[in-house]
Amino acid sequence: MQSVYSALATITAGVHFLALLYIGLGGFLAWRWPWAIFPHIPFALWGFAVIAFDLICPLTWVEDRFRAAQGLGPLPGGFNEHYIYGTIVPYSLLPVVAIGAIVAVVVSYVGAYLRWKALLQERDRVPSVVD
Repeated sequence: MQSVYSALATITAGVHFLALLYIGLGGFLAWRWPWAIFPHIPFALWGFAVIAFDLICPLTWVEDRFRAAQGLGPLPGGFNEHYIYGTIVPYSLLPVVAIGAIVAVVVSYVGAYLRWKALLQERDRVPSVVD
């Protein structure tokens, strides 16, 4: 049964990585599909809140439950601390990565707005009649 919990913990970690990518880059999906901004807004707000207020992410909680079922302790320091900080991203670059993520979200939202505005203008354009 431990192998099942191990697999579920690994899947949860994979979903967590995908969620982090979506938080940082998901706003760009709205450039193609304008409606995609609406599910992204709560993800982006949650991503900001977890970092700003040191909240526990539900995905970290789920992974910790699967780890506990295997007799392991919780992720040391949480998901980001365990998997990202110091391994994928050096500690010295964390402020740069955080600013880059915020800039990516802002740029994606500005681009989504401009694309949405252009689509509305194109839709509302009245064709001229040439005699």
